[in-house]
Amino acid sequence: MSTDGILHILTEPFSYGFMQRALLSCALIGFTNGFLGTFVILRRQALLTDALSHSLLPGLAVAAIFVGLSPGGLLLGGLIAALLVALGGQLIARNSRLKDDTAVAALYIIAFALGILLLRYARVKVDLIHFLFGNILGVGNGDLLISYAAAGLTLGILIPFQRPVLLTLFDASVARATGIRTGWVEAGLLTLIVMALVASLQAVGVLLSLGLLILPAATAYLMTDSFSRMLWGSAVLGLAGAIAGLLLSFLANIPSGPCIVLVLAVFLGIAYIFSPRHGVLSRFFKGRHLHEESLRRWSGHEGHDHDLPGGN
Repeated sequence: MSTDGILHILTEPFSYGFMQRALLSCALIGFTNGFLGTFVILRRQALLTDALSHSLLPGLAVAAIFVGLSPGGLLLGGLIAALLVALGGQLIARNSRLKDDTAVAALYIIAFALGILLLRYARVKVDLIHFLFGNILGVGNGDLLISYAAAGLTLGILIPFQRPVLLTLFDASVARATGIRTGWVEAGLLTLIVMALVASLQAVGVLLSLGLLILPAATAYLMTDSFSRMLWGSAVLGLAGAIAGLLLSFLANIPSGPCIVLVLAVFLGIAYIFSPRHGVLSRFFKGRHLHEESLRRWSGHEGHDHDLPGGN
């Protein structure tokens, strides 16, 4: 196939208005979620974020009951539900023998089941599959506004306040000693995560929204030891994966959410194998080199037992 033919296949889908809106939405949420995912990974909050993504459902269902499928109503409902689960988990943990992760896990699965039941009473007909797995081709102007708001707030807050956020993530006691209100920082970061999850709802749904946050950041984490490179590299990977997944979804006529997540999964797999410092191949050849060097170093000492580097 000629170069012109390939370019036509890649660009022709975006001649449609709905694909142009989907492209813009993918670019916004992919970049924003990748950027924000760096903080989620470094804070080791992947499982909490997964719980928050599932706990959106009852808030979305309540919003659908009272105001229909208004993007603003869905945003508010999802935000309130996720924050109630997060704060409720902490409250239960402080007043019982349950740990934070157990309390949050219990609440989120209860919330998820409640949300499925409440959707039956929505004012408009709601397809559960749409909420669970998304439909990027159905992006409207209201969805784009939420994506713009999530991107603007995330970048507008985390870039100028990067230092106090990082200090809170890595050593909260030192952050408090320097006068940083760590509670407000953590609450603000939690709110941004929930906004990102709601903004991703139309693209990948409740069940797959975690992928847009975690997979680009995990890939960048394997590729570099630099925070700034991880931060912006994760954002670029999120953008590229979302757009590639959208195009694949259109060309193969399969759901957009799984396509986007699987493209990001391919990125992660490549990094896992070929990362220059932390990839499987790199560690294999490095280990082989050290093993051979150690054998040469200890040759002629067969009568004694020695531990090789890395041995137990």
